[in-house]
Amino acid sequence: MRRKLAAGNWKMNGLAAQIEVLNDLTSRHPTPAVDVMICPPATLVGAAAAATAGKPLMIGGQDCHTAGSGAHTGDISAAMLADAGAGAVILGHSERREDHGEDDALVAAKTTTVQGAGLIAVVCVGETLAQREGGETLDVIKAQLTGSIPADAAADTLVVAYEPVWAIGTGKIPTLTEIAEVHDFIRAELTGRFGADFADKIRLLYGGSVKPTNAEEIFAVSNVDGALVGGASLKAEDFSGIITALEAS
Repeated sequence: MRRKLAAGNWKMNGLAAQIEVLNDLTSRHPTPAVDVMICPPATLVGAAAAATAGKPLMIGGQDCHTAGSGAHTGDISAAMLADAGAGAVILGHSERREDHGEDDALVAAKTTTVQGAGLIAVVCVGETLAQREGGETLDVIKAQLTGSIPADAAADTLVVAYEPVWAIGTGKIPTLTEIAEVHDFIRAELTGRFGADFADKIRLLYGGSVKPTNAEEIFAVSNVDGALVGGASLKAEDFSGIITALEAS
């Protein structure tokens, strides 16, 4: 059985005082029945890892460079994140793809680097509103999966997150039928490419305006193994509600 995962992406939010949210979260869930992860900005990774040492809360990064080190001013490597205490890295988020022009090939290279550093790669895929309305969703997802997940990817350190771009931070979400269609499609694509043994190990997360009020119904959808949560992960009370809903699913 795949162990479910509630992952929070703080994006470009959080100063040192925000570490208290992690303490609150671990107090609320001292022995969670699911895996819990928070990905703070890079400036807080070390402090977050130190604050949660020995507690059932993984800290992750939000991005990394393909290189292990070198003359890349302003960038951070997977090895640096691991050294700071991170256990995972989000890759290919739509905001990285749009704001920084990241393509599938770059995401695949980062995935290889992250897994090579012993970290979990959380690879994001998702369509825009225009693509959804144009009936292109599954074609887009197929292309992103094929291009963003390298042929030699390791199943044990791979997570795939479906985040429809038009639902991120907007309060809009696909219907449960639409979520099921995409998640079932992703599982089938991974099975066709890598085989059932590989595909069955991969946790598929849904992301896009997940809140305590809608989490229960989303987690009841087939092939939804958890969530990648944005704004709701910034408050312990909100994220706790999502964790509780996932534990009950």
